[in-house]
Amino acid sequence: MVIIPAIDLKGGKCVRLRQGRSEDVTVYGENPAEQAKLWADEGGRELHVVDLDGAFAGTPQHAAVIADIIKAFGGPVEVGGGLRTPEALTAVIEAGAARAIIGSAALEDPEFLSKAVELYGDRIAVGIDARDGYVQTRGWVETTKVLAVDLAKAVVAAGVRSIIYTDTATDGMLKGPNLTQMAAICDAVPECQITASGGVSSPYDVENLKSLGRSNLRAAIVGKALYDGLTTLKEMNVAAL
Repeated sequence: MVIIPAIDLKGGKCVRLRQGRSEDVTVYGENPAEQAKLWADEGGRELHVVDLDGAFAGTPQHAAVIADIIKAFGGPVEVGGGLRTPEALTAVIEAGAARAIIGSAALEDPEFLSKAVELYGDRIAVGIDARDGYVQTRGWVETTKVLAVDLAKAVVAAGVRSIIYTDTATDGMLKGPNLTQMAAICDAVPECQITASGGVSSPYDVENLKSLGRSNLRAAIVGKALYDGLTTLKEMNVAAL
């Protein structure tokens, strides 16, 4: 399993939100590019970047900062947040992102998703955010009546081969991932690679994810636990072996 440290951007700074609430924010650094270099130096193989302002606004807000992050990290970087137009996707890809993550638009604009996959293939990933198994959109502000497993099946039918699944109830809570829902997502789309996000905060959590025995569960994103010093990237990487 690959451990992917996260950088969330808000107001040009490196932050974390508690359960995605924009008003419950902790600033962890003034220079996201420096943080990216730190994660690379500490053994990060990949990096997950979310433009939070972009997610709320519906259009990317941190193009220059993200370009600096990609350059500083030096390895594969996946980027999401407000990617709802072909122009936004192209800008992220041209900035050097290994993968562009489509979130709300995957549900709201299936035609856009299909065209994105047609243009960029495996460089398109879909971020599915859910609470109690139901998809949330617009920066987790809106909860739909669509089941996450059903959306996963739909995007895979459109050609997507990489899904980042975030359980929003566990995100930033440091209480472990939703193993039941993670297993359900993996089982729904066995042909798709799944990245776990939300609540992954210790080597024990990584071992629990591995114990699910799902071969398509390829990675886990870690954020707050690393920033708060509750674990280290080295410890998480060892657990992932």
